[in-house]
Amino acid sequence: MAGREAVKRAVQQVRPILSVDREEARKRALNLYKAWYRQIPYIVMDYDIPMSVEQCRAKLREEFIKNRQVTDIRVIDMLVIKGQMELKESVEIWKQKGHIMRYWKESQEPKPTDFLSKFVQGIN
Repeated sequence: MAGREAVKRAVQQVRPILSVDREEARKRALNLYKAWYRQIPYIVMDYDIPMSVEQCRAKLREEFIKNRQVTDIRVIDMLVIKGQMELKESVEIWKQKGHIMRYWKESQEPKPTDFLSKFVQGIN
């Protein structure tokens, strides 16, 4: 019984990173989404990537939907911080074209699962 109370007190004493409640975390995530949405045309133009603005915005939506199930406020805040860092690096052109194109790598080429496909691609 004492163990459960200690866990409850520890959970209650966790300090927030940025957001105090879920609504504030939600607003931060939406603001990040809007900032990325506004910057995508400039990123496409600056990096000269072979994707349209619509395809990039669809990928942005996919990345945000991938993390939709996250409910812990601290995890949401960390994801928002990482997203802001990625945005700043992209806008300031601190990345290279390959870093931007890496977002499409996973969804376009699924890894082979059967022996013959692995053999043809040269994967051990």
